[in-house]
Amino acid sequence: ASDVFLSAENHEGIISVRHLGTLKQLGTLPRDEFTRLINHVKAVAGMAVDQRHRPLDGRWVIEREDNRVDLRISTIPTIFGEDMSIRLLECDLTLLDLNNLGFHRKNVDELTALLLSPGGLILMTGPGGAGKTTTLYACLNYLSVGTRRINTVEDPVVMVMEGVRQSEVRPKMRLDFPEMLRSILRQSPDVIMIGEIRDPITAETAVLAANSGHLVFATLHASIAAGAINSMLALGVNSHFLAAGLLGAMSQRLVRRLCDQCKTAHDMSGALPTFDDVRKWLDPGQGEQIYSANGCEACHFEGFTGRIGVAEVLRVGKEIRHLIFEKRSVQDIRYEAVRQGMLDLRRAALLKVAQGVTSTEEV
Repeated sequence: ASDVFLSAENHEGIISVRHLGTLKQLGTLPRDEFTRLINHVKAVAGMAVDQRHRPLDGRWVIEREDNRVDLRISTIPTIFGEDMSIRLLECDLTLLDLNNLGFHRKNVDELTALLLSPGGLILMTGPGGAGKTTTLYACLNYLSVGTRRINTVEDPVVMVMEGVRQSEVRPKMRLDFPEMLRSILRQSPDVIMIGEIRDPITAETAVLAANSGHLVFATLHASIAAGAINSMLALGVNSHFLAAGLLGAMSQRLVRRLCDQCKTAHDMSGALPTFDDVRKWLDPGQGEQIYSANGCEACHFEGFTGRIGVAEVLRVGKEIRHLIFEKRSVQDIRYEAVRQGMLDLRRAALLKVAQGVTSTEEV
């Protein structure tokens, strides 16, 4: 599960989880027990137990023998009482390797090529819960070899990394992203990671830093890689500076991985054109069968075990720089990127079906 939800109702409290991206109800508690549970978590997380009528945030780190789980806790008042959301962040060190995120080799090669650039801006996009932060930390880990000074500004710091100078925004002290970013630039960094670009000042500062020789990468809310460009322009960034400084943009999603113990094969010999769009990226024999979810004890009768990343990486070359400068539409930029060979999200997901990793229904 990635989240636990404690939802107050009139006479009871409902406990749910988001498991592999899907919301599932686990059970209910009597109202008094539910309230005690909320108060206990708030107390352990250092939140004000007596504050029930305003949103609160807290953090609780649980140390276990084999790993550490970081709980990010948020409460909000509702008409029936307090609701609590707990984001579960497992510090899984295997995910700090770009090769372990599930992306196609073409995507990984293009992303590492961008990371090896001496300066410029790289944008990570996708909806909430799509794994953008995990990818950012994998990029930091790839760059953290001791030859470049790396600074981050985050809200909050998700994972502590050795050799990386990590800073956290503190809105209550009026230390927001723009203020922290300006201060970090005075620290003479080689690489800057911005947790999220939310406002015009942060967007403008990130672009100026990229144009002045820093390697800057940040997350941004946009549905596709090309959409990141328009999101930056909508925040008021100068199109000339963006065109000059942007190295590329990456968009990603998570799809559920089929259980290897029980997935059911279906012959595709009569429908081979299905994978014509991605044939050049398939190994011999792939695409001759597709698989569907079944369900067994190993996967709790759900048919899926875990999730895997699919992505598209848009690299900015001469033609796309010209389109950015002219403020052309998302469709025009996306069309040009695909024409130049970009493996887009739809085809990246289709590859996972052809490789037997996930199902057509999931895609």
